[in-house]
Amino acid sequence: MSYETRETHGTPESYGRPGAPDATGPRVRWNKVPEVTAYFWIIKVLCTTVGETAADLLNEKLGLGLTGVSLLMSTLLAVVLVVQFRTKSYRAGVYWLAVALISVVGTLISDNLTDNMGVPLETSTAVFAVALAVTFFIWYRREGTLSIHSVDTLSREAYYWLAVLFTFALGTAAGDLVAERMALGYWVSAVLFALAIAAVAVAHFAFGLNAVLSFWIAYILTRPLGASIGDYLSQPTGDGGLGLGTVVTSVLFLAVILGLVVYLSVTRRDVTDADRSTLPAG
Repeated sequence: MSYETRETHGTPESYGRPGAPDATGPRVRWNKVPEVTAYFWIIKVLCTTVGETAADLLNEKLGLGLTGVSLLMSTLLAVVLVVQFRTKSYRAGVYWLAVALISVVGTLISDNLTDNMGVPLETSTAVFAVALAVTFFIWYRREGTLSIHSVDTLSREAYYWLAVLFTFALGTAAGDLVAERMALGYWVSAVLFALAIAAVAVAHFAFGLNAVLSFWIAYILTRPLGASIGDYLSQPTGDGGLGLGTVVTSVLFLAVILGLVVYLSVTRRDVTDADRSTLPAG
């Protein structure tokens, strides 16, 4: 099941519209984003959980402080994104490594604003929401679509990753706002966000909510869902968690992510259908 719809790219009818591909070069590369399947959502939630626990782990163990850890992880993310942009088609290992790192960086951005700069969670949540909305607006104005089934040019990929970064930062701030300021606790927060995602799915499949809109709403909500799960597993029992710690939780989820990514790299089950017959193996 997928929240996304297929879109033809570079059809004759689309030429001449704002953001449409040129008729002389309708396709630059294969789609750079995986098919939206159950595997996609599982790994996405796992990455968001790791983003929450790994950010806490690095901040505690490396002794670099939030600023130092943020600079380190941002540098690693930049390197991986360079590799991602240089690939000509979707590669599960590179793509999901970028997602995992951007999850950590998004968490650290939100934490820096809250802990180091004293920005209220209400403010940071609103700022990230506006930044994401502006990104979507410019993306759509320039490209004519927000569908992840047509992330096959450099500009669309740049908009995509910028939007992903803001979804993680927004999800972190909104999740912290719900779990801490509203005093719902980690477990209740996880259930709340899971129900919200279920409601989006029902709205899409049963009532015809736009597929692209449904996808991005669900994508945003998986961030606080994963963060709430991560906090519930890792935080001490006295703080409402299970007390597994950030090390155990991070290693456990990273192992599951690695196993799933290796499986998808071999089977290519998440390669977009339109690319499956022409995409080189490997």
